[in-house]
Amino acid sequence: MTATNPVLTGGCQCGAVRFALSAVPSKISICHCRMCQKASGAPFASFADIPNEHFAWTRGKPAAFRSSSIAERDFCAACGTPLSFRRIGGPKIEIMTGAFDRPDRVIPTLQYGTESRLGWVGTIVNLPSKTTLQMYGPEKLGEIVNHQHPDHD
Repeated sequence: MTATNPVLTGGCQCGAVRFALSAVPSKISICHCRMCQKASGAPFASFADIPNEHFAWTRGKPAAFRSSSIAERDFCAACGTPLSFRRIGGPKIEIMTGAFDRPDRVIPTLQYGTESRLGWVGTIVNLPSKTTLQMYGPEKLGEIVNHQHPDHD
């Protein structure tokens, strides 16, 4: 795959590792299994599946952790951002949807590992909420220096 005219792009928090897709993901899902909870440090992980031929690392190369006898999980060695799940020797890579520059364009359509789904996950939409501005206020928010790579190259 060449990085010219990518369909979707993304990368890690520090910008050391970037990727591009030349086609739309074949499936977008959420996994609640305990391994995905631990790998993402979150109540669930969300992945966009893409055939290997439509995926390329465009800057840097991720480190990998063999999380089981059949799979590896890629992450940025510099900042620790989880980036993907892939079966060893498999035909596709599953990219963490939060790593995309436009995560709003990768909408999950199914769930896996629901035996480990935390009971409160379905009710979070009803929790009280605040925007970042409401949480910090304009003065404090204006003082924060963001060291995160922007959502583009």
